[in-house]
Amino acid sequence: MYVPQHFDEPRVEVMHELMRERPLATVVTMSSQGLNANHIPLYLSTEPAPFGTLRGHVARANPMWRDLQAGLETLVIFHGPDAYISPSWYATKQESGKVVPTWNYAVVHAYGTLQVIDDASWVRSQLEVLTAHNERRFTEPWAVSDAPRDFTEKLIAAVIGVEIVISSLSGKWKVSQNQPPQNQAGVIDGLDKVQCPDSVSMASLVKANANMPT
Repeated sequence: MYVPQHFDEPRVEVMHELMRERPLATVVTMSSQGLNANHIPLYLSTEPAPFGTLRGHVARANPMWRDLQAGLETLVIFHGPDAYISPSWYATKQESGKVVPTWNYAVVHAYGTLQVIDDASWVRSQLEVLTAHNERRFTEPWAVSDAPRDFTEKLIAAVIGVEIVISSLSGKWKVSQNQPPQNQAGVIDGLDKVQCPDSVSMASLVKANANMPT
C-alpha cells in the first residue's frame, strides 16, 4: 500500500480501534488458481503483543481454507469510513480555483500466516466472543447460548476456524492532512452537512487529524 508520510498512521492502538469497530475484513490469500478474496468478520485479540491475533470462521464449503499456499503471507484489509470530498468545500477555490475532488478514507492492512483450526470447541468459543463483541451495543444482547444447543452444534459443524497471528500492521488515514487549515474547516463543514453515517465519521477523523488552530 502506498502511504505518503502525511497519511501514515503508525499507532497500533488507533489501528486496533478501527479493526474492532469495523470487523468485517477482506481476507486475501493465495490459492492454486491465484489470488482469492473473502469477506469475513474477525475478532481481534491483543495477544501476542504488539499486534495481536485475528480469529474467525468460514463455511466448510468455502474452498479458501482447503486451497492455501502453505507458508505464504495473508493480507487482511479493514475498511474504515470513506467519503467523497468536493472541491467546492475548499476555501482556496475562491482564491485560485486550483482545486480538484478527492476521496478520503481510513484503512488498516494486517499481515500474517493464516492457520486453519478444525476444532468444534474452539469454533464455539470464537463464535461466543465474536457475538458478544458485536452485540455489546444492544440493550438486550443475543448470545450463542440463547439458541438450542443441538441447533448450534449442527451449524458449528458446518464451519471451520481460521486464525492469523499478526506479524505487521500498516495504517493509512487519508483525511485531508495535506490541506491548509481553511480547507480542512470547509471539509468538516461540508461532510457534516451531508449527514450520512460515513460522512459524519469522516468529519470527526478530519477534525481529529487537522492542523487548525484551537
